[in-house]
Amino acid sequence: MLDFLPAPVRGVIAALLLALNTILLCSFLFCVALVKVLPFAPTQRLARWLMSHTHEAWISINKGWMNLVCRTRWHLSGLQGLDYQHSYLITSNHQSWVDILVLQYVLNRRIQPLKFFLKQELIWVPVIGLAWWALGFPFMKRYSKAYLEKHPEKKGKDLETTRKTCAKFRDNPVGIFNFVEGTRFTEGKHAQQQSSFKYLLKPKAGGIAFVLDAMGEQLESIVNVTIHYPAGRPGFWDLLCGNVKDVVVHFEELKIAPQFIGKNYDQDGEYRLQFQGWINQLWQDKDALLGQMHREYPAKS
Repeated sequence: MLDFLPAPVRGVIAALLLALNTILLCSFLFCVALVKVLPFAPTQRLARWLMSHTHEAWISINKGWMNLVCRTRWHLSGLQGLDYQHSYLITSNHQSWVDILVLQYVLNRRIQPLKFFLKQELIWVPVIGLAWWALGFPFMKRYSKAYLEKHPEKKGKDLETTRKTCAKFRDNPVGIFNFVEGTRFTEGKHAQQQSSFKYLLKPKAGGIAFVLDAMGEQLESIVNVTIHYPAGRPGFWDLLCGNVKDVVVHFEELKIAPQFIGKNYDQDGEYRLQFQGWINQLWQDKDALLGQMHREYPAKS
């Protein structure tokens, strides 16, 4: 433990460890990517295995420096029943960039490493685009409404392309992640939205519906995650400095309703309304749970 050091010193040490971890494992990942392009099933299986374990190793090393700079108290519930051999859609409230490392910390080796859908154009981002491709992040192709108005024959083609991309997950389990709010919670955004929820922004149903449209039959269930920081929303620097003392995380596994499988959110108005109603109810329950968490785990002076 480095808690005897001043917080800024701990922050610099943690940042250096994170950078070194990323550079070393990405370098190895890019070497493995050379094997991935070979058109042989055994080499591709080996490449996928190496990449998945490299991803998990990166998270495990991050867990190491997180434990080194702070003895965080983890208050966890609802983790029973998650299976490393199945695919899940994970969603959570979003308060800070720390949320991502919290989820990786808790879920590492409980389920497959978390991935998220990316726009197809992002594959061309230098270095990181290659890393996403190497790790098997699913890329989606979506046409704008303006483009579809000019090219109506393309309707549904974007979803069809994404489904083909996701076909590889039928035999290779995956943890697909999506923040339903689309952005981090702040008081300013909350007021601007005039959100009816006390602790949440309004949910955006389109992203999670797109995942279900593309690969709903491949998913075991939805894992609904609620995160609370008793001391208030931390920044990433707070995490590096070891200032995140308590984290409360609740997991709820939800079976995917049959009526949400095989539908098209963009083109089916009745389904869209039904799905939005389901998401809103989910968010009402999450808001109530966050209220309970605030009472059970109040800010410590």
